[in-house]
Amino acid sequence: MTPSTGSRGLHIGLWVLKAIVGLAFLTFATFKLTSAPVMVQEFGEIGLGQGFRYVTGLIEAVGAILLVIPATSRFGSPLLLAVSVGALVTQAAILHGDIIHTIVLIAITGFLTWQAWRPVTTAAIVA
Repeated sequence: MTPSTGSRGLHIGLWVLKAIVGLAFLTFATFKLTSAPVMVQEFGEIGLGQGFRYVTGLIEAVGAILLVIPATSRFGSPLLLAVSVGALVTQAAILHGDIIHTIVLIAITGFLTWQAWRPVTTAAIVA
């Protein structure tokens, strides 16, 4: 059976979204791992040391790579969701900064995680 036009469009749309999110998180990771001054300052304010910046950047890079590889995509999205939730808590509780962007990232990575882990029914396969 071949997938319907709607499910094929959803599949393509999900991969485009994964590519955009993966690129965004790779960019965030690059800023952290290359010691961009704004990241050094922000992680200094957090108070957990600059090693935490490197760990966060590494997790973001790994999550982004996992997200765009079909065989591992379902593991990348929850990893990036966890990072996004941590960023929201940090922004709200410590930095008192912009939380809108982190909420958007939580919504997108949450949607990707839901799509990756939702049960596939026979109706979805047949459609």
